[in-house]
Amino acid sequence: IRGAFVAGVGKKIISADYSQIELRLIAEISGEENMIKAFQNGEDIHASTASKLFGVPLEEVTKTQRSQAKTVNFGIIYGQGAFGLAEQTGLSRGEAKKMIDAYFETYPKLKHYMAEQVQKARDLGYVETILGRKRHLKDINSGNFVVKSHAERNAVNAPIQGSAADVIKIAMIRIDDELQQNKLKTKMLLQVHDELLFEAPEEATEVAVDLIKNAMENAVETSVPLLVEAGVGDNWLEAH
Repeated sequence: IRGAFVAGVGKKIISADYSQIELRLIAEISGEENMIKAFQNGEDIHASTASKLFGVPLEEVTKTQRSQAKTVNFGIIYGQGAFGLAEQTGLSRGEAKKMIDAYFETYPKLKHYMAEQVQKARDLGYVETILGRKRHLKDINSGNFVVKSHAERNAVNAPIQGSAADVIKIAMIRIDDELQQNKLKTKMLLQVHDELLFEAPEEATEVAVDLIKNAMENAVETSVPLLVEAGVGDNWLEAH
Protein backbone atom coordinates (compact mmCIF):
# COMPACT_ATOMS: atom_id res chain seq x y z
CA ILE A 1 0.00 0.00 0.00
CA ARG A 2 2.86 2.40 0.80
CA GLY A 3 4.12 1.91 -2.75
CA ALA A 4 0.97 3.66 -4.01
CA PHE A 5 2.05 6.99 -2.44
CA VAL A 6 4.33 8.36 -5.16
CA ALA A 7 6.34 11.59 -5.25
CA GLY A 8 5.67 14.14 -8.00
CA VAL A 9 8.02 14.66 -10.93
CA GLY A 10 11.43 15.93 -9.76
CA LYS A 11 10.51 15.26 -6.12
CA LYS A 12 11.18 12.67 -3.43
CA ILE A 13 9.23 11.32 -0.46
CA ILE A 14 10.93 11.71 2.92
CA SER A 15 9.85 9.49 5.83
CA ALA A 16 11.05 10.48 9.31
CA ASP A 17 10.22 8.09 12.13
CA TYR A 18 10.87 8.31 15.88
CA SER A 19 12.78 5.25 17.09
CA GLN A 20 11.14 3.55 20.12
CA ILE A 21 9.77 6.89 21.35
CA GLU A 22 7.34 5.34 23.84
CA LEU A 23 10.07 3.31 25.57
CA ARG A 24 12.33 6.35 25.62
CA LEU A 25 9.56 8.46 27.14
CA ILE A 26 8.61 5.91 29.81
CA ALA A 27 12.31 5.83 30.81
CA GLU A 28 12.35 9.65 30.90
CA ILE A 29 9.09 10.12 32.81
CA SER A 30 9.70 7.32 35.33
CA GLY A 31 13.34 8.28 35.89
CA GLU A 32 14.38 4.63 35.53
CA GLU A 33 18.20 4.91 35.57
CA ASN A 34 18.99 1.45 34.14
CA MET A 35 16.85 2.12 31.07
CA ILE A 36 18.02 5.75 30.74
CA LYS A 37 21.68 4.62 30.79
CA ALA A 38 21.02 1.99 28.10
CA PHE A 39 19.52 4.65 25.82
CA GLN A 40 22.26 7.19 26.60
CA ASN A 41 24.91 4.57 25.77
CA GLY A 42 23.22 3.89 22.43
CA GLU A 43 22.51 0.25 23.32
CA ASP A 44 19.89 -1.85 21.58
CA ILE A 45 17.26 -1.56 24.35
CA HIS A 46 15.73 -4.98 23.66
CA ALA A 47 19.11 -6.73 23.73
CA SER A 48 20.05 -4.72 26.82
CA THR A 49 16.83 -5.77 28.58
CA ALA A 50 17.38 -9.41 27.53
CA SER A 51 20.95 -9.28 28.89
CA LYS A 52 19.64 -8.17 32.29
CA LEU A 53 16.61 -10.52 32.32
CA PHE A 54 18.54 -13.66 31.36
CA GLY A 55 21.82 -12.74 33.11
CA VAL A 56 23.98 -13.07 30.00
CA PRO A 57 26.53 -10.65 28.48
CA LEU A 58 25.07 -8.25 25.89
CA GLU A 59 27.02 -9.84 23.03
CA GLU A 60 25.69 -13.33 23.92
CA VAL A 61 21.97 -12.46 23.79
CA THR A 62 20.18 -14.80 21.38
CA LYS A 63 17.50 -13.76 18.85
CA THR A 64 14.86 -15.58 20.91
CA GLN A 65 15.91 -13.83 24.11
CA ARG A 66 15.89 -10.44 22.38
CA SER A 67 12.46 -11.15 20.87
CA GLN A 68 11.02 -12.11 24.29
CA ALA A 69 12.56 -9.01 25.92
CA LYS A 70 11.07 -6.84 23.13
CA THR A 71 7.62 -8.32 23.80
CA VAL A 72 7.96 -7.54 27.52
CA ASN A 73 9.30 -4.01 26.86
CA PHE A 74 6.32 -3.06 24.74
CA GLY A 75 3.83 -5.16 26.70
CA ILE A 76 4.62 -3.34 29.94
CA ILE A 77 3.58 -0.02 28.36
CA TYR A 78 0.15 -1.50 27.63
CA GLY A 79 -0.24 -3.06 31.07
CA GLN A 80 0.15 -6.60 29.76
CA GLY A 81 -0.03 -9.34 32.40
CA ALA A 82 1.37 -12.88 32.53
CA PHE A 83 -1.53 -14.32 30.48
CA GLY A 84 -1.02 -11.86 27.60
CA LEU A 85 2.75 -12.29 27.62
CA ALA A 86 2.42 -16.10 27.61
CA GLU A 87 0.07 -15.88 24.60
CA GLN A 88 2.54 -13.73 22.64
CA THR A 89 5.79 -15.50 23.49
CA GLY A 90 4.73 -19.13 23.78
CA LEU A 91 5.98 -19.24 27.38
CA SER A 92 3.89 -20.91 30.08
CA ARG A 93 1.94 -18.54 32.33
CA GLY A 94 4.33 -19.34 35.20
CA GLU A 95 7.38 -18.54 33.04
CA ALA A 96 5.73 -15.32 31.84
CA LYS A 97 5.03 -14.26 35.44
CA LYS A 98 8.67 -14.93 36.37
CA MET A 99 9.80 -12.84 33.42
CA ILE A 100 7.57 -9.90 34.41
CA ASP A 101 8.85 -10.14 38.01
CA ALA A 102 12.44 -10.20 36.73
CA TYR A 103 11.65 -7.21 34.48
CA PHE A 104 10.49 -5.12 37.42
CA GLU A 105 13.57 -6.14 39.41
CA THR A 106 15.67 -4.93 36.48
CA TYR A 107 13.71 -1.68 36.13
CA PRO A 108 12.31 -1.06 39.65
CA LYS A 109 11.35 2.57 39.04
CA LEU A 110 8.98 1.51 36.26
CA LYS A 111 6.89 -0.50 38.73
CA HIS A 112 6.83 2.46 41.14
CA TYR A 113 5.86 4.83 38.31
CA MET A 114 2.99 2.58 37.18
CA ALA A 115 1.60 2.25 40.71
CA GLU A 116 1.97 6.01 41.17
CA GLN A 117 0.02 6.75 37.97
CA VAL A 118 -2.85 4.47 38.99
CA GLN A 119 -2.97 6.09 42.44
CA LYS A 120 -2.90 9.57 40.90
CA ALA A 121 -5.81 8.64 38.65
CA ARG A 122 -7.78 7.33 41.66
CA ASP A 123 -7.12 10.50 43.66
CA LEU A 124 -7.54 13.13 40.94
CA GLY A 125 -9.61 11.36 38.28
CA TYR A 126 -6.98 12.01 35.59
CA VAL A 127 -3.36 11.51 34.54
CA GLU A 128 -1.12 13.91 32.60
CA THR A 129 1.30 13.85 29.69
CA ILE A 130 4.84 15.23 29.80
CA LEU A 131 3.44 18.67 28.85
CA GLY A 132 0.55 18.59 31.32
CA ARG A 133 -2.26 17.52 28.97
CA LYS A 134 -4.91 15.63 30.97
CA ARG A 135 -6.59 12.31 30.29
CA HIS A 136 -9.69 11.95 32.47
CA LEU A 137 -10.51 8.41 33.65
CA LYS A 138 -14.06 8.35 34.99
CA ASP A 139 -14.04 4.55 35.53
CA ILE A 140 -10.90 4.39 37.67
CA ASN A 141 -12.88 3.81 40.87
CA SER A 142 -15.56 1.63 39.28
CA GLY A 143 -16.94 -1.33 41.23
CA ASN A 144 -16.74 -3.40 38.04
CA PHE A 145 -13.35 -5.16 38.01
CA VAL A 146 -13.07 -5.38 34.20
CA VAL A 147 -13.98 -1.71 33.70
CA LYS A 148 -11.65 -0.59 36.51
CA SER A 149 -8.74 -2.70 35.15
CA HIS A 150 -9.16 -1.10 31.73
CA ALA A 151 -9.01 2.38 33.31
CA GLU A 152 -5.91 1.38 35.30
CA ARG A 153 -4.15 0.26 32.11
CA ASN A 154 -5.07 3.61 30.53
CA ALA A 155 -3.69 5.44 33.59
CA VAL A 156 -0.28 3.90 32.83
CA ASN A 157 -0.46 4.03 29.05
CA ALA A 158 -2.10 7.43 28.37
CA PRO A 159 0.78 9.56 29.71
CA ILE A 160 3.22 7.63 27.50
CA GLN A 161 1.23 7.62 24.25
CA GLY A 162 -0.05 11.11 25.01
CA SER A 163 3.48 12.40 25.59
CA ALA A 164 4.60 10.86 22.28
CA ALA A 165 1.72 12.72 20.62
CA ASP A 166 2.78 15.96 22.37
CA VAL A 167 6.37 15.60 21.14
CA ILE A 168 5.49 14.95 17.49
CA LYS A 169 3.00 17.86 17.43
CA ILE A 170 5.68 20.25 18.72
CA ALA A 171 8.08 18.86 16.11
CA MET A 172 5.49 19.46 13.37
CA ILE A 173 5.03 23.09 14.41
CA ARG A 174 8.81 23.66 14.50
CA ILE A 175 9.35 22.00 11.13
CA ASP A 176 6.58 24.07 9.54
CA ASP A 177 8.12 27.29 10.94
CA GLU A 178 11.63 26.36 9.80
CA LEU A 179 10.54 25.29 6.31
CA GLN A 180 8.93 28.71 5.88
CA GLN A 181 11.86 30.63 7.39
CA ASN A 182 14.32 28.83 5.10
CA LYS A 183 11.98 29.26 2.11
CA LEU A 184 12.15 25.53 1.36
CA LYS A 185 9.59 24.00 -0.96
CA THR A 186 9.38 20.80 1.11
CA LYS A 187 5.80 20.01 2.11
CA MET A 188 4.64 18.13 5.19
CA LEU A 189 2.08 15.61 3.95
CA LEU A 190 1.05 13.29 6.73
CA GLN A 191 1.53 12.13 10.30
CA VAL A 192 1.18 8.40 10.98
CA HIS A 193 1.69 7.63 14.68
CA ASP A 194 5.42 8.37 15.27
CA GLU A 195 6.22 9.02 11.61
CA LEU A 196 6.09 12.18 9.49
CA LEU A 197 5.93 12.15 5.69
CA PHE A 198 7.18 14.91 3.40
CA GLU A 199 7.53 15.65 -0.30
CA ALA A 200 10.70 17.58 -1.21
CA PRO A 201 12.34 18.77 -4.43
CA GLU A 202 15.00 16.20 -5.37
CA GLU A 203 17.89 18.66 -5.05
CA ALA A 204 16.78 19.81 -1.57
CA THR A 205 16.26 16.44 0.14
CA GLU A 206 19.54 16.47 2.08
CA VAL A 207 18.87 19.93 3.55
CA ALA A 208 15.27 18.97 4.33
CA VAL A 209 16.26 15.69 6.06
CA ASP A 210 18.77 17.52 8.29
CA LEU A 211 16.18 20.15 9.24
CA ILE A 212 13.45 17.56 9.92
CA LYS A 213 15.67 15.27 12.03
CA ASN A 214 17.03 18.15 14.07
CA ALA A 215 13.55 19.55 14.81
CA MET A 216 12.13 16.14 15.74
CA GLU A 217 15.05 15.06 17.94
CA ASN A 218 15.06 18.39 19.80
CA ALA A 219 11.30 18.98 20.06
CA VAL A 220 11.43 18.73 23.86
CA GLU A 221 14.34 18.69 26.28
CA THR A 222 14.93 15.18 27.64
CA SER A 223 17.79 13.32 29.31
CA VAL A 224 16.98 10.31 27.12
CA PRO A 225 18.00 11.04 23.51
CA LEU A 226 15.09 11.02 21.06
CA LEU A 227 16.32 9.40 17.84
CA VAL A 228 14.80 9.76 14.39
CA GLU A 229 15.39 7.50 11.41
CA ALA A 230 14.85 9.16 8.03
CA GLY A 231 14.62 7.64 4.57
CA VAL A 232 14.22 9.06 1.07
CA GLY A 233 12.60 7.44 -1.97
CA ASP A 234 10.40 7.82 -5.02
CA ASN A 235 7.47 6.50 -2.98
CA TRP A 236 6.54 5.91 0.66
CA LEU A 237 7.57 2.24 0.54
CA GLU A 238 11.10 3.12 -0.62
CA ALA A 239 11.41 5.91 1.95
CA HIS A 240 10.04 3.98 4.93
